[in-house]
Amino acid sequence: MSLTITPLSPALGAQISGVDISREITAAQRDAIEQALLQHQVLFLRDQPITPEQQARFAARFGDLHIHPIYPNVPETPQVLVLDTAVTDVRDNAVWHTDVTFLPTPALGAVLSAKQLPAFGGDTLWASGIAAFEALSAPLRQLLDGLTATHDFTKSFPRERFGTTAEDLARWEATRRNNPPLSHPVVRTHPVSGRKALFVNEGFTTRINELSELESEALLKLLFTHATRPEFSIRWRWQENDVAFWDNRVTQHFAVDDYRPNRRVMHRATILGDAPF
Repeated sequence: MSLTITPLSPALGAQISGVDISREITAAQRDAIEQALLQHQVLFLRDQPITPEQQARFAARFGDLHIHPIYPNVPETPQVLVLDTAVTDVRDNAVWHTDVTFLPTPALGAVLSAKQLPAFGGDTLWASGIAAFEALSAPLRQLLDGLTATHDFTKSFPRERFGTTAEDLARWEATRRNNPPLSHPVVRTHPVSGRKALFVNEGFTTRINELSELESEALLKLLFTHATRPEFSIRWRWQENDVAFWDNRVTQHFAVDDYRPNRRVMHRATILGDAPF
């Protein structure tokens, strides 16, 4: 069967049909999905009741998988982490962020599967760093292109929320030792398409290194607000067994935390990327 790709907004987002990712996808399907990802940055597939093993197998067609140092995972498939509001505090997902930018090689992308949803609420938004960068004035683009920013694991994973038990504290401290603050360019070049994108996010970016603290704070506030404007973003209303696949190199996302005390369970497989440049 051939894939059908339906764009959802000018900035980013497309829905794909005509593929069953519970089965081993063909090389042609893999290439078509990758091309769609490069063009649309986040892809959505309805009615994909996949197991964690099938999810990991699909994600691994696009690169090696990451095991998250903090979030729990599926014991039999540790490459699939579990975002379950009945088990884990997931408030850090209710902020605009790009996944694991505290790593030297942040994620290429991620595959997210909806397992249990509230009756309403719990949408996720994505925003295009490419659209945001291209909408800036030429002088500001030129200024940003030579700057770097610090990304810090503890900004979204503070000790007071993720080190509340002896076991959790030991895990948090090990993660902190293994992931000290590091720098990435403020503007990233996509390693495949060559397009430039803003690469700062409220979840992990703490300051712009070449500026004073006051200048950094003001510029980051501007960029955080600008990057998530409605015209650069898309909002997805989940249905059970939906799957989203996004290019983490040039997007950020926000999981709306508006459904408590109802439960929401998602499974995520994260694909390792390369060093931003």
